[in-house]
Amino acid sequence: MEKRKRLALVAHDNRKQDLIEWVEFNALKLREHQIICTGTTGRLIEQQLRSSLSEEQYGEFEVIKLKSGPLGGDQQLGAMIVDGKIDLMIFFWDPMQPQPHDVDVKALLRITVLYNIPTACNRSTADFIISSHLFIESYNPRIKDYSNYINREVKM
Repeated sequence: MEKRKRLALVAHDNRKQDLIEWVEFNALKLREHQIICTGTTGRLIEQQLRSSLSEEQYGEFEVIKLKSGPLGGDQQLGAMIVDGKIDLMIFFWDPMQPQPHDVDVKALLRITVLYNIPTACNRSTADFIISSHLFIESYNPRIKDYSNYINREVKM
């Protein structure tokens, strides 16, 4: 993991405003990194940053927008994680609202654990991650080798 991180930002509808506020509050730190968002979240973050930052500050942002989560954005992020193209994920999900694409969300969270991707599911954890000295330094995460799990037979 390089100093310049590739940071995935995702939020369910009821949590989008929370994530937008967090991004705006941390904009000066985040502009040093590449931001990858699911579609609607990315569009809303861009709109807010355009209106709240100077043109010079906003010009330093790189926001890559994928498809909306329910339209495949969660799977796109999962594939990027598997391909080593995501370093961190901030995913403000809504624990109080069932999601029609809940299986996609669960699969995405499973992949972050499998590939040892630091993941924040709430603002406190996101604050801890962005405040860590590791956020601005190179870091070499340890990835567990799960290849034995694939070939292991189940004994009954």
